[in-house]
Amino acid sequence: MPTAAVLPRGTFSDEAAHYFFQGVPVELKYQKMIADVFKSTDRGDTDWSVVPIENTIDGSVSLHMDWLVHEVDLPIRAEWVFPAVQNLVGRRSELAGPDSASDAGGWDPQKITKVLSHPVAMAQCYEFLRARLPHAELETLGSTAEAIRSVHENPGRGWVAIGTRTAAMNFGLDVLEESVTDHDNNYTRFLLVGSKPFDKPGAATHKTSILITPPEDYPGALHQVLSAFSWRRINLSKIESRPTKKKLGTYYFFIDIEMSLDTVLLPAAIAEIEAIGCQVRILGSYPSYPYVG
Repeated sequence: MPTAAVLPRGTFSDEAAHYFFQGVPVELKYQKMIADVFKSTDRGDTDWSVVPIENTIDGSVSLHMDWLVHEVDLPIRAEWVFPAVQNLVGRRSELAGPDSASDAGGWDPQKITKVLSHPVAMAQCYEFLRARLPHAELETLGSTAEAIRSVHENPGRGWVAIGTRTAAMNFGLDVLEESVTDHDNNYTRFLLVGSKPFDKPGAATHKTSILITPPEDYPGALHQVLSAFSWRRINLSKIESRPTKKKLGTYYFFIDIEMSLDTVLLPAAIAEIEAIGCQVRILGSYPSYPYVG
């Protein structure tokens, strides 16, 4: 059976992987950190890695992009989006006030001493935390599942976590309040990367991701790069600059293109870009799957 490396059980990556692989026989191999996820597939221990790469609220996950670009050479095989619903998790019985019926959701905010979560999840709930729990200490951990486990292992201390309903159920905790993110349209884009091809029905479109590194001594190179796409009417869904890590002030451009590499126009555009001295690295040409709730 094919295998996929994914972040710990009960994380959003875990939920997103279960959603994406519905009807597809894939065994999930849980890893503690994103570096372990990438390394597992890079070593050949798993066929694919499940990687959160972009979020509606926070934008690109720079650490994961850097791993994909600098540390491993794993082609992108698919992408999909999944709603990131953050919940406040704890022990309702421990946090009940003298008049639980009058408390928000049956819990007393003043009894909460600490909130634990992954830093990205914490940032997505900034307004909720500021308005409802301004007195509580904030502590970030490696994953939302780790935060919920820490709350489970420390009863009686007034700790709560921000994370998934799945992890709350796994550790026997209560969802004190659902959907505490600051925006309702909070979605995360996931990539499936690995050496093994992947395909299933239901793709909405096909995309190609490339890296372009312009020559240092070519003024206006980026303008010409964009022109190669523009006059061919090739749509770019994303363009982002990141440091090359080789020299201060040098950057590559991460570009997502709404077109398959198996066309006439896109390879011609890439050839034109290479002709002006730019380095082009193709990260993958892959199906893109929409969220179907």
